[in-house]
Amino acid sequence: MPKSLVIVESPAKAKTINKYLGKDFDVEASLGHVKDLPKSGLSVDVDNDFATELAIIPGKEKVVALLKKKAAKAVAVYLAPDPDREGEAIAAHLAVELGVVRGSKKKPLVPVYRVTFNEITQKAVKAAFEHARDIDWNLVDAQQARRVLDRLVGYKISPLLWDKVKRGLSAGRVQTVALRFIVEREKEVRAFQKQEYWSILASLEAKQPPVFEAQFVGKNGEKYDRLQVTDEAQARAITSAIEKAAWKVTDIERREQQRRPLAPFTTSKFQQEASRKLGLPVKVAMGIAQKLYMGVELGNEGSVGLITYMRTDSVRVSPDAITEARDYVAKEFGPTMLPESPHIFKSKKGEVTQDAHEAIRPTTVERDPESVRRFLQPNEFRVYQMIWQRFVASQMAPAVFDRTTVQIDAASNSDKYQFRVTGSVEKFAGWLKVYKESKEVKDEDDEALEHKLPPLEIGETLRLTELKPEQHFTEPPPRYNEASLVKEMEERGVGRPSTYAAVIANIQDRGYVIKHEKRFYPTEIGEIVADLLVKHFDDIFDPGYTARLEDELDDIEEGREKWTVAMEDFWKKLDKDIRLAEKTMESIKTLKKPTGEKCERCGSPLIERWGRHGWFYACSAYDKKKKDSCNFTKEKPGKTM
Repeated sequence: MPKSLVIVESPAKAKTINKYLGKDFDVEASLGHVKDLPKSGLSVDVDNDFATELAIIPGKEKVVALLKKKAAKAVAVYLAPDPDREGEAIAAHLAVELGVVRGSKKKPLVPVYRVTFNEITQKAVKAAFEHARDIDWNLVDAQQARRVLDRLVGYKISPLLWDKVKRGLSAGRVQTVALRFIVEREKEVRAFQKQEYWSILASLEAKQPPVFEAQFVGKNGEKYDRLQVTDEAQARAITSAIEKAAWKVTDIERREQQRRPLAPFTTSKFQQEASRKLGLPVKVAMGIAQKLYMGVELGNEGSVGLITYMRTDSVRVSPDAITEARDYVAKEFGPTMLPESPHIFKSKKGEVTQDAHEAIRPTTVERDPESVRRFLQPNEFRVYQMIWQRFVASQMAPAVFDRTTVQIDAASNSDKYQFRVTGSVEKFAGWLKVYKESKEVKDEDDEALEHKLPPLEIGETLRLTELKPEQHFTEPPPRYNEASLVKEMEERGVGRPSTYAAVIANIQDRGYVIKHEKRFYPTEIGEIVADLLVKHFDDIFDPGYTARLEDELDDIEEGREKWTVAMEDFWKKLDKDIRLAEKTMESIKTLKKPTGEKCERCGSPLIERWGRHGWFYACSAYDKKKKDSCNFTKEKPGKTM
């Protein structure tokens, strides 16, 4: 009996959906992309509308042959790779191999359809097959445009680096911008000059406990900023003046503060939180999420997709999922934890998203983390628990806090010194009962929760128990870690969250950065590459321009722009820069920088040169043509990478 053939990317996904489709379907995996630009040669004709020479990826010939053989015997073919640009490109490449011709009314011998689903559940898979469609060629064009952009940058700029610095180096359209962020931050850290400042804390006692601490904020109505008390003498002058002062509460502001729940995860927010909260590298976190999406063996249930598709910029949630979450909250936590109406979240552009994708969420909240713990590896459980908790919390009532800000005067002679303290008490946990976001740095709300205040009244006198002048120094901006680098890239529109893991892995694999105590440091070679590329291709590797290219890819996807027009504009800019860089880019290989030091062997000036292992000191008298010339070298002082 002939069957319909379904083609997905991975065996894991094939196994999960196979049980939903029944005996009339044969599910096979393409094992990812089957066609790509060949590695040898540019394979993009810049003079002929950027025509590409796609070829079967080496090693995939047997896979493609098998799929074509099975398709020839099938009733119909359903292409079901992931619901994004890359998935659409895989589907399109397979469709072409099966006889689909873009723009032609001629049908292939076997009907070919495209199906997509954002979650691998029986309901979602069934709905996808009921709404099968044709290939979305706009999506394919957007993927092809991105691939051509990256190929042009890599194949046209990288040879310059081989010639001027070292063979084997590479330039990447997005990876170079990420590297630029890290190098520029490192230069900020080096250039930073710490500044001394002092804080003054007063421990005060009211009519009732507890003793609390207020901070000096001004004098005679003039506000002092954080850095205004600059040395110990100034701090001691203030503390001496108020040791015997009269302390009085001058103002109390009490207000109820609500904290709304966070939206369910987008890809970027998931990557940041997995890094901060769970300590997982972005690449590892995305790999785990992919497994949870494609399917996990749950005993008698078989392979089950636990979460929705993990590559998404959307915070939208389907009405059915919202209803299920609200029912769960009411049942498990009671009616007080349920807001009157569902929380609807907006995209970063301020609009409620209407795209096909949803935020990352569990496929059903009824499958709570503990019920599947025994089937998951420890990190898989932690990732699923975090996604589940964040989603459930997103449909819970806001947390409520009582926040009190107290102004205090210390009157000494004719002067009044102002102190202030803010305390906060959780009145109603709301969504915080289920989920708490991790943060790199405490904010004002966190600090306020640490201050426990006694009952206070305006005009109440207070007793000073201790004055604490404390010395501080300003700190340089922190080097990027994975979470903060992802945040920077997202906020500046550089790349797409689906590519962040690959970008971060690339700059490490290339030896451009190293990770030390979870922070990124540029290596010598990374700094040289970034400086050269930014100097000679500042427009191409400008974060703003890179972000505009991403917007253009979105326009191509939506059919608002032709992909070849976008490529033409980009190529004109890149070609002009390359021609100029070929003439003006300095060769690091031949660079000789004076050091101000003398050769320890012959007394000639030492120079700094570039070698296989980075910068080193060498005698300027060395001449490879003369056997007896001084060949003294030594490691560059202070070299760490």
